[in-house]
Amino acid sequence: MHQPKHILCIVGTRPEGIKMAPLIKALKREPWARVTVLATAQHRGLLDQVLSLFDIQPDVDLDIMRANQALPELTSRLITALDQKFTELSPDVVLAQGDTTTVMTAALVAFYRRTPFGHVEAGLRTHDLDNPFPEEMNRLVAGHLAKWHFVPTERSRQNLLREGIADTAIHVTGNTVIDALLEVAATDWPLGIPLDPDKRLVLVTAHRRENFGEPFRAVCRAIRTLVDRHPDIEVLYPVHPNPNVSEAAHGFLGDHPRIRLCQPLDYAPFVEAQKRAFLILTDSGGVQEEAPALGKPVLVMRSETERPEAVDEGVVRLVGTDEARIVAEASRLLDDPDAYRRMARGVSPYGDGKASRRIVGVLRAALCPDHAPAVREP
Repeated sequence: MHQPKHILCIVGTRPEGIKMAPLIKALKREPWARVTVLATAQHRGLLDQVLSLFDIQPDVDLDIMRANQALPELTSRLITALDQKFTELSPDVVLAQGDTTTVMTAALVAFYRRTPFGHVEAGLRTHDLDNPFPEEMNRLVAGHLAKWHFVPTERSRQNLLREGIADTAIHVTGNTVIDALLEVAATDWPLGIPLDPDKRLVLVTAHRRENFGEPFRAVCRAIRTLVDRHPDIEVLYPVHPNPNVSEAAHGFLGDHPRIRLCQPLDYAPFVEAQKRAFLILTDSGGVQEEAPALGKPVLVMRSETERPEAVDEGVVRLVGTDEARIVAEASRLLDDPDAYRRMARGVSPYGDGKASRRIVGVLRAALCPDHAPAVREP
């Protein structure tokens, strides 16, 4: 009987927790895998609540978060802490998802330790190191250190092929976020916030580092203008705790009777908010993946996106942070039923809810071929 392979799954932020949860649960069902979950807690409370939702308890917690932590300090502390834990744990494989500083440092330390690294949600690119910052650099680094690239779409695969990644190392699996979304969306969750049932709900998420300062102030002005011009809408905005976001949001929007600012919602209530929304304004990557699957039009307040598939499908539109354009594009969807129907089509280019199963199949075939049937990709 072979010893189980030790797989170290690393999570640091709420989106990583959401997207890794289905994969962690799938791996824990495999007899050939011994799974350790390491939380860096790059985002402390936001990560904790989503892991709790999926009934995942970290085996190791680095508790790395500090108030107003700068990127150089965060990076250096993560490298040192992860290196120490890799020495103690001696994993056979390291898995991490996405494009955060946690993911980049995990890939780097795994490389230094000559431990195979699997990159979940690989191959996303804007081809602009400033947008998003620093995420584009993080995923480039992780993408050139990985042994396995689990890409959500064919376009992501083509991005990696153009960068010289071997085709045999790339596996089109779909995105694990759809696995998580479909599981949670099957239940109606209490939102916990009183909303006017006679108003159309506009859900807002905005927190990107590259939008801090005047771009974010322009976003806030646009939101306020929209609410003033459309008396039949109500805005719900769960505000990120970063002071660059929260201070401006409360300063520009906090006194409006039809704008509800709240703490970041737990994942299940946030999915419920997306289900109830008429329209979503966001600069988040995950929302660009989730909302189209729920049939909700999305206006993305960024100049670039590493998720162009939904834009190509016509269910997501890039509007940047220009105040007038945000107002014009949102007003068109609020005022023109035909324009709204064209975007609210329930198209999901990011997967069918079986991404975790496919990733497990690839790892099983590579690590324990005695257990592995041939991996059939969609």
